[in-house]
Amino acid sequence: MTKTVQQTTLHWEAALAIARGALVKGQELGIRVAVAVMDRGGNLLAFARDPGAPFHSSKIAEDKATTSGGFGLPTKQWWPVLEGMNSPGLLAGIAAVPRMVVFGGGVPVYVNGECIAGVGVSGGSEEEDEICARIGIAAAGLSAEPGQG
Repeated sequence: MTKTVQQTTLHWEAALAIARGALVKGQELGIRVAVAVMDRGGNLLAFARDPGAPFHSSKIAEDKATTSGGFGLPTKQWWPVLEGMNSPGLLAGIAAVPRMVVFGGGVPVYVNGECIAGVGVSGGSEEEDEICARIGIAAAGLSAEPGQG
């Protein structure tokens, strides 16, 4: 019986680089965002917020990062999956899951095919938030796709 496992996690320096890269992209896009970087267990690794970001963006960014890191799937991909299942019970159940987000702006972080973290950005449109998250990940020299990095 195996008693332990080793897991790769994101170093704080990389987490801060992601947050900074996403904030800079937000400024370039003319939006004010909050950025959260969470490990796979939903633990906060880094957080940054433009002072003008909407109040609720902080919590939403954390929830997007938790969802994308926990499942290894961008948050924008959840709604099409759920719609395709045609299950009202599943939709109601997912809506009740704490920290679960099914709209864009959360992106997983991959290293050697393993999801090791999630990034959540909130403050712009779903598309803008995802762009910021992906730019932040790239700024740290990491990948948002399992087959890269």
